[in-house]
Amino acid sequence: MKIAVTRLAGKEKNDAVRCAQYSHTCYSVHPLRSEIRTAEIKAFIEAVDRSEFDCLFFTSALPAKLIAPLLNRIPRIIAIGPQTAKELRRFEIDCETLPSFYSRDFVPYLGDWIRGKHIGIPRADVPNPALIDAITAAGGIPHEFRCYRLEPTGEPLNLNGANAILFTSALSFAKAVWTRHPGLVVIAIGEITAAAMQRAGTNPDVTGDGSLEGSMKALNNYLARKGKGT
Repeated sequence: MKIAVTRLAGKEKNDAVRCAQYSHTCYSVHPLRSEIRTAEIKAFIEAVDRSEFDCLFFTSALPAKLIAPLLNRIPRIIAIGPQTAKELRRFEIDCETLPSFYSRDFVPYLGDWIRGKHIGIPRADVPNPALIDAITAAGGIPHEFRCYRLEPTGEPLNLNGANAILFTSALSFAKAVWTRHPGLVVIAIGEITAAAMQRAGTNPDVTGDGSLEGSMKALNNYLARKGKGT
């Protein structure tokens, strides 16, 4: 299938190679663009240099890419998934990777170690109260740095010739300008995105595990059930 994948412009990376492993082709569409906040990044790096954090949590690849080359001190670092970890390791920064693709698993992953620890979180200017509340309830002290803002492009997504669309986040779905043509397979990258879509009245045909690879596996299972092949 030919799949439109929602991405920030220039952040497609190896999507095409990864989709090809599951016998699909893909291209990027851009419902959002990023606005980098350099002052906030500078403040975060200075706080790291002052040893204010016991642990850093990177919840997506973009802040990892922005911040990794600026780090001088390396506390314990957790990446939400392998693509985020890959960005960190490009700069020879060792990190741990969560066993799932959801920030809700951050606190269970750290367990009792989190009590009394200061957690630095460089992230988008998108609220995640569940993560902050979970850290606080476990005895940790969260410090959020809103390092970039996501703005809607307002541009209609080009779905000409696409057999499917993969929404890679709840926000990319919420801000997308698009029309569902007959036969278009709609994919949510994970259950959080799927829930946001359902609340808005769009039921995804396929729901992944929070990763592109998991979404491709789920798509192939869907196609096999429908007898469509790949």
